[in-house]
Amino acid sequence: MDTKITLAIADDELLFRQGLISILSKEKNIDIFFDAEDGNDLMTQLRSAQLRPEIVITDLKMPGLNGVETTKLIRKEFPDIKIIALTSYFSKPFIINMISIGAVAYLAKNSTPKLMLTTIYEVADKGFYYDSQVMKFIHEGLLNKNDQGKKSNFDMTYFTKREKEVLELICKQFTTNEIGEKLFISPRTVDGHRNNLLLKTESKNLAGLVVYAIQNKLVNLEEQF
Repeated sequence: MDTKITLAIADDELLFRQGLISILSKEKNIDIFFDAEDGNDLMTQLRSAQLRPEIVITDLKMPGLNGVETTKLIRKEFPDIKIIALTSYFSKPFIINMISIGAVAYLAKNSTPKLMLTTIYEVADKGFYYDSQVMKFIHEGLLNKNDQGKKSNFDMTYFTKREKEVLELICKQFTTNEIGEKLFISPRTVDGHRNNLLLKTESKNLAGLVVYAIQNKLVNLEEQF
C-alpha cells in the first residue's frame, strides 16, 4: 500500500479507545490523526482540522452527541469521510438504520483485532465493507420492507448490460481491479461505470449503491447466504 490510511476514533470509554489506538498504531499502513471522547469532541476536531481523516471509527452509544447523530452530521458536513460504526448492539434494525444514514461498515465491540483491521483495509480499498451476517441483515431487512408495499417495478433498461455486471460485482464486494479482471476491462473503465451507477441511482457512496441495488432487486445475492 503506497499511501497510509488515515483515521480518527471516537469512543467515550477511555480504556477501550486507548486499546484500539494501541492495536492500530502498530500497523505501518495506518495513521491515526486524532481521537475523541464523544461526538461533540469529534465534530470539533474535524471542523478545525487542516487535514481530515479518510475514515472515522465511532462508537454509537456516547453521552452528549451519540454516534448515530454524529454519523448524520459527518455525512452532511464531510461526505467524503467513510464511517465505521462501532457498537455492542448487533441487531438487524439497528444495522439497517445505521447503513441507511451513511455508515459504510459495522463492527461489533467484541470483534477480533483481525476483523477490525480487515474492515478498515476493505473500507479503504472498496469504500464499504459488510460481512456475510450484515449483508444478510441488509438483504432481509430491505426486501421485507419492500415486499410490504408494491412490488418493485424498476425499469432495468435504465442500466446498460455492463453497468449491471459491474453493479453485481460491487455488491459482491470485489475491488475495482478484481472487477476489471473478471470483465476484461481496465480499472479506469470500471471507475467510469461505477460513477455512472452512482449518478443514475443518486447514491452518495458505494454503500448506498448496494442498498439501492438490493432494495430495487437489481441483483440476486441470495446464493451467498
